[in-house]
Amino acid sequence: MAIASMTGYADVSDGAGGASWTWEARSVNGRGLDLRLRLPDGFEALDAVARAAAAKALARGSVTVGLRLERGGSQSAPRLNREVLDAVVAAALAAGEAAAARGLDLAPMTAADLLAARGVLEAGPAGPAGAAGAGEDGDLAALIGAGLDRLFAALALARASEGRALADVIDGQLDRVTGLVAAARDTAAARAARSGELLRTRVAAVLAGTTVVDEARLAQELALLAVKADVTEELDRLDAHVAAARDLLAAGGPVGRRLDFLMQEFNREANTLCSKAGASDLTAIGLDLKVVVDQMREQVQNVE
Repeated sequence: MAIASMTGYADVSDGAGGASWTWEARSVNGRGLDLRLRLPDGFEALDAVARAAAAKALARGSVTVGLRLERGGSQSAPRLNREVLDAVVAAALAAGEAAAARGLDLAPMTAADLLAARGVLEAGPAGPAGAAGAGEDGDLAALIGAGLDRLFAALALARASEGRALADVIDGQLDRVTGLVAAARDTAAARAARSGELLRTRVAAVLAGTTVVDEARLAQELALLAVKADVTEELDRLDAHVAAARDLLAAGGPVGRRLDFLMQEFNREANTLCSKAGASDLTAIGLDLKVVVDQMREQVQNVE
């Protein structure tokens, strides 16, 4: 199984009963699996369905999912609600009588005025080719929700494709780290030879100016200096981290968190190498190493 990126896009479209819809999903990196949904009114029940489908296909990422729904077909002619019309007419007559009793003449009420009253005209039900009505939204929601598995499968495929490109980039950066570690070993060996000769010269100068020398203390101090300047342990750990990172890339799956932890270890060893360098050429290698590790960590942030 290859590694997957947390960056990707997918959409799926379908239709039925005069309605058409499109699911869209956009994904970027995130600490966990964070799903944000934009659903039309009346389809809130799809929230739970979407979250269950996302959890099956994805491990991490900040994912935004949207649903665009269009209802096709034509509506039948508006329907006259006679009960509401009778109530409006009765209210209009009562208002006219009350106004006349107080000497106020009202303008005659027209048919258009009556029809404009709320509830007098109602939208007719959808025809056979029309979209689902309010009572059929549950069935339509079930049809729409059936496309969520396909949506997240397509998103996972897009993220896997991006993951293959990420793996190639990280693998190249690991090669660069390996090359810098090898160069650091050679440079450290040359530095040790130079330092040893310089140290012997300085010790000889000190001994020439005194007749009292604590041989045990001198040996202890020289050993301490040698340990402080030795970078073999840091270079060995860097090689081990490279091997561990390659193993994770080969294993695949949701290994982003473990890779991110390794990047912290890479950075720690690079910092220690710079602090113990004691020579400009070894320090330069340590700084180059830090740059590569930072670049690698930026890529790892996108690994699922």
